[in-house]
Amino acid sequence: MPHDIEPRLLRAFEAVAQDLHFTRAAARLYTAQQALSRDVRRLERELGSELFVRSTRSVSLTAEGERLLPYARRVLAAYDELGTAWARDERPLVFDVGAHVGTSYQVLEAARAAAPDVEFVARFHSGLTGAAAAIVAGRLDVSSGRVAGLDPALLDQLEHRPMRFERMAVLLAEDHPLAALDEVPLDALAGETLYAAAGNAATAEWTDLAVRLFAGRGIAVAEPFPEIEGPEEFVRVIRKRRWSVLASTEFITVPGMELRPIVDPVPLSPISLVWRKGLRHKGLEVLKGMISELGERDGWLKIPLGGWLPETDMSLMLNNN
Repeated sequence: MPHDIEPRLLRAFEAVAQDLHFTRAAARLYTAQQALSRDVRRLERELGSELFVRSTRSVSLTAEGERLLPYARRVLAAYDELGTAWARDERPLVFDVGAHVGTSYQVLEAARAAAPDVEFVARFHSGLTGAAAAIVAGRLDVSSGRVAGLDPALLDQLEHRPMRFERMAVLLAEDHPLAALDEVPLDALAGETLYAAAGNAATAEWTDLAVRLFAGRGIAVAEPFPEIEGPEEFVRVIRKRRWSVLASTEFITVPGMELRPIVDPVPLSPISLVWRKGLRHKGLEVLKGMISELGERDGWLKIPLGGWLPETDMSLMLNNN
């Protein structure tokens, strides 16, 4: 019998035991059915016992499940009592989502709808490199982005969960010849100079991804430029300098410019949820649940045909899924 069973696994078991229905139990826990089933299977492996008899029509407890249930409920009651005594009124969860569009903002909005009793405070400062340092320093709770671009010593102080492979795109002036295409082949950008946030230390992971993508293809990264804060200033600078921009298909609308997905190959921007090790907060659990639900529904972690990603990124995304 293991002595360090995670309360989350017991809570998953207790919810299914109460409802005898995985879908209803998952909804009550604000998580995806797939994630709930995974937790129950993990608990069964740790205990070395089957806890449920599953069929296409029904779920019932085994004898071992019946035996475990009262113990699980006592443990969870004690755990909840400890949480109540210690937390008092739980503080807000501070989440840097970067912008009012994109994967992180979708997860935030879904979490707010699913758990209106939890206070999520949004920040809008793009760049995981800068956000990760703030998380470790305790000024921020959660952010998102490309974890493979972080310093290993910094990453070692964080936990992360893959959210999505966003398709990369190029933002072009509406009169640019390539803007007439529905999709832009990567090799068609040879000879172009694209803005990829060079010079902004907070977004170093994005610039690094651009350099890796452009290597050997004759595509240049625009020279370093002072950090651009806020969408209005970004639009002003980009339009004035007539830069093409390496972006994601999940991007703000820029008047006078067209966003086009890149193909041949299909470059991917790997997005993970990131938080400091040891963080315990109901809001974090709700966010994880929404990632599972939205990701399963919309295929966020499916790699498209011809998808491109550095090997290190692929390993971190697949091994932490």
